[in-house]
Parts: sequence; C-alpha cells; structure tokens
Amino acid sequence: MLAGFFLVGSMGPVSAHTIKLSTWNMDWLTLRPSGDPALPEDVPGGEHRDFQKLAAYARHLNPDVVAFEEVDGPIAASRVFSPKTYQIILTPDPVVQRVGVAVRRDLHVTVNDELSALNVAGPEATHQLRGGLDITISDGVANLRLLVVHLKTGCWDQPLNQRQHSCPTLYQQVRIMQDWMLERQDEGEAYAVLGDFNRRLTLHDPLMQQIEAETPVTLTTAGKASPCWAGEYFIDHILLGNAARDWLVPDSLRVMTYKNDTVLAGLSDHCPVSVRLEMP
Repeated sequence: MLAGFFLVGSMGPVSAHTIKLSTWNMDWLTLRPSGDPALPEDVPGGEHRDFQKLAAYARHLNPDVVAFEEVDGPIAASRVFSPKTYQIILTPDPVVQRVGVAVRRDLHVTVNDELSALNVAGPEATHQLRGGLDITISDGVANLRLLVVHLKTGCWDQPLNQRQHSCPTLYQQVRIMQDWMLERQDEGEAYAVLGDFNRRLTLHDPLMQQIEAETPVTLTTAGKASPCWAGEYFIDHILLGNAARDWLVPDSLRVMTYKNDTVLAGLSDHCPVSVRLEMP
C-alpha cells in the first residue's frame, strides 16, 4: 500500500452527502529549476520533486476538497491533482508559496474576493506574505464557505504577550482571520478555515481561547497529536464554524502518512490532514 491513514477512533457509516475535506502543505512545490532567483538557495527546484509519487498519494488521499499550501501556480498543482477530476483554484499572489484548492468537479465552486489583507507585510517588504483563498462550494443542497490560509511561521506556542520574532505578525493575521469568521457568523454561513496555521493550536492555547471567545468554532485536531511529526501537536488545522460544526462526522480525523511513516525525498515535510462532513 502506498500510504497509511492514521485513525483517531472509529468512524461510523457515511451518507451520500458526506464530503472529505483535506489540507496539505506541499513544501515549495514548483516547476522552477534549482537556482531560480525566486527560490531560496536551500530549496530544491522542480527537477527534484517526485510528481508521479505525489499524484499517486493524491489519488490515495481521494479528497472531495483539498486545500493546499506552498504551490507555485496551477500547472504545478495540476501535476498532482488531475484536472479531469478536480477544479484547481489559487490566489493570484506574486509569491512562490501560494495557497489554493482542488475541488471535485461534481461540486459547484464560487470564487469570492481574496482575503488579501492577510499579507500584512506591506508593499515595500522584501518577503511578501500569502493572502487567503475564499471560496464557496455547494453540492446542490447545502453551501460551505472555505478560507484557505498559510500563516506566518515561527510563533509555534508563545504567549500572547510575545512581541518579538514572528508572533506580532501571526497575531495580526489571526485578527484579520477572525474578522472574516465574524462576518460568516453574522451572515449565518456554514464555514471552514483550513490550512497551515504555523501554530500548535490546542484547546489550552491562549490564542485558540481568544479565537473561541468571539467566534465559537470546532478545532477538529483538538486533543490529538500528528503522527507525521513524531507525535507533535498539529500546525495544519481545520476549523469549523456555524452549521458546519454539526456536519462533522465524529472521529473522522485522519492523517495520511507516507510509506513506512517517513517523509520521502521529493514529497513533502507535511502530511495531509482530513475530516469528513455530512452536509444536509
């Protein structure tokens, strides 16, 4: 078998309206050659990536919707997620590490305005940050609003009074993300925020407690550790808000690990994280 799925508990039967929602950081996925000026010196180019294996893992993952991070455009994404099966949408950000989504073609997709405010770096900054991809998917009966994010790295679990390193940037991004969530809450839309938060969110994390105080959400990774990173807490998360909280299939959290539970050369340093939602 190509890969294994880490199961947390047992999952009951699923209905015809159940969708598998995943997030996967693909680790500088690009077609640019090594040495390209857009790539850091220590980041290998596309010639070192095993697109065939990645595509095989994507087929094994078999999501209905997969948010992805660190992908350099739609052509690179289509080498992993077949355009025959998926609609591929990315933010228009002028960076290599873009966020996007692949949505199975039997679902309808509406692309909303990008949450460009998440790029808090400013136009003069050498390193631009990523905006958030905002879409709405529909199975013809119910709608689900999605925000795909990749937040600033380096503030893994520091206290909220941390004013050094990456923390002020991350806290600023979370505030913007919360404003988006508050809008969904006011409008009564079922929603999910998913992606690479670069934060070990737990129910005891003061940042998570701050989020929940204003926008009640379900942290689907709560109380679990990731088998991908030797049992550390997750930094890739799926948050569910409004009616989507009730759609979560109990015990459906899964992590797809790579062969022999190791990260293989040419793949990614993150493993896909998934849950199932039973849409009405």
